[in-house]
Amino acid sequence: MSRVALIDDHESVRLGLEAACARDGAQTVIFSGSTVGSYLEWRASTGAASADVVVLDLTLGDGTTVTENVTGLVADGASVVIHSVADRPAAVREALAAGAAGVVSKSSALDDVLDAIRTVARGEALNNVEWASAVDGDRDFADAQLSTREREVLRLYATGLPLKAVAERLGVAYSTAKENITRIRVKYVDVGRPAPTKVDLLRRAMEDGIVAADGAPGGR
Repeated sequence: MSRVALIDDHESVRLGLEAACARDGAQTVIFSGSTVGSYLEWRASTGAASADVVVLDLTLGDGTTVTENVTGLVADGASVVIHSVADRPAAVREALAAGAAGVVSKSSALDDVLDAIRTVARGEALNNVEWASAVDGDRDFADAQLSTREREVLRLYATGLPLKAVAERLGVAYSTAKENITRIRVKYVDVGRPAPTKVDLLRRAMEDGIVAADGAPGGR
């Protein structure tokens, strides 16, 4: 029997999933709550083993990001199934990049959600063809069309180097590196993906594969 945690800031959703899991008999719900932080605190205070699968709402009301939630749960030893509506392909892409095992729509039948939990609990991948199509067609993820130099600057800056060090690493003037960052921000705004802070720039770089989900340099 797989151990399941339900994290959603809508109690009615959690209660419905909990009842469905109880009827199914293949899962036992060990935690139900509204934030990832409350789940991790519960784990720490009780010493309970990690859930095999966490069913996670894509957007919670505590201000946490998708990446923070997914990476925190994966690092804690759980597989993550995103349970979300189908109109957030940008956030879905972010969740999958952060290590989520797959996505199941909130419009799906409860049996489909249970199937997804069972599949992930067995260590198998979910069939996310529908979601992949939605993500690939997401205009909010239109390519910002960064130049090779801009991608290099973003990769180094977003992964923690001060802008002065970025300039030195690339052998360009500080003013040039600064101008590159300004142009990068403008380009992301132009495609509807603003990045006003360094954290936002890291998120955009992760989304676009310029750095990996763990903040390490990416392969593109």
